[in-house]
Amino acid sequence: MLHSVQHDIKKDIKRIAIVGPESTGKTTLAEQLAKHYNTVFVPEYAREYIGKLKKIYTLKDIEIISKKQLELEDAKAEQANKILFCDTNLIVSKIWAEYVFGKCPQWILDEIKNRHYNFYLLTNIDLPWVGDEQREHPNLREPLFGLYEQELKEKKFSFSVVSGINEERFLNAKKALENL
Repeated sequence: MLHSVQHDIKKDIKRIAIVGPESTGKTTLAEQLAKHYNTVFVPEYAREYIGKLKKIYTLKDIEIISKKQLELEDAKAEQANKILFCDTNLIVSKIWAEYVFGKCPQWILDEIKNRHYNFYLLTNIDLPWVGDEQREHPNLREPLFGLYEQELKEKKFSFSVVSGINEERFLNAKKALENL
């Protein structure tokens, strides 16, 4: 079982997780917000890992990606200036694992409960699909969005759905974060 080290590092850092289906602007939003708030963001490790994979990914690969994502997040928290934007988190791993493999490793479920985020930004599916070699589900964004929204509601996590194209999306995300 992975032990969360989050509580041992900079407690004053507010963590914002950006979650949502594929091709909904999570990375762009994380970069924009980090720049605006003069801080850092945690890139999505899955893209790097899957990009180097010479086979079809497995549930074990999702576990490797998830562990590395947490390590990157904790390392970036040391560099953050009051706020840390996470371009994905374990909710993405959970939904991905359950959707593709029908199950999620228990340690991921446990870590979702133990790891605190101050707020979630759920990226809406109003952006046009942009395909690449890693994106798999252009026709499933609506049901996947529903799974993300359901997960956030069930866990009673504070979140806002972020919609809009280009600058409007960034401004809507910034507005959602004003009360932090």
